[in-house]
Amino acid sequence: MRRTASWLLLSSTLPAATALTPEQEAQVRQIGAELRCPTCTGLPITESGDALSVQMRREVREQVKAGRSQREIDEWMVSRHGRAVLLKPPKQGLNLVLWGMPFLALVAGVVHFWCTLHFRQTRRGPHTATDPYLAQVRQATRPSESGDR
Repeated sequence: MRRTASWLLLSSTLPAATALTPEQEAQVRQIGAELRCPTCTGLPITESGDALSVQMRREVREQVKAGRSQREIDEWMVSRHGRAVLLKPPKQGLNLVLWGMPFLALVAGVVHFWCTLHFRQTRRGPHTATDPYLAQVRQATRPSESGDR
C-alpha cells in the first residue's frame, strides 16, 4: 500500500516538474517538427507514434527546459542519430549546391528562353535576295510606280 501511495505521489508531481511555459511548448513543437523519426519514412517526431519518436520528443522537452537553443538541440540530436534526423538539411558545404539548384535552373531557363528568342529574331531579319521565291513574291506584290493599282 505504501508503494502505491508513494508511486501516486511521485507520478502526480512529475507533470508539475516538467511543465513548460507556452513559449517553451511552442519551441518544443517547432523543433520536433524539424526532426525526422529515425524509424519512420519522412515523418517528423511530432507526427510519429513510434517509441523512439516519443523518447526524442521527451529529450527535446528536457533540453528546451534546460534552456538550450534549437541549434544546440539539433547538434545534440545529430550526434546521437546522424544527419538524417534533420528534415531540412543545413545550408552549408555541399548542401548549398542543393539549395541553390532551383535558382540556378530558373536562371538557366530564362537565359535559354532569351537566347532562343533572340536567335529566331536575328534569323528572321530582313530577307534580301537570299530567298529567290520571297524576292519574286515581293516584286509581284509591290505597287507599281506608274500609279496603277
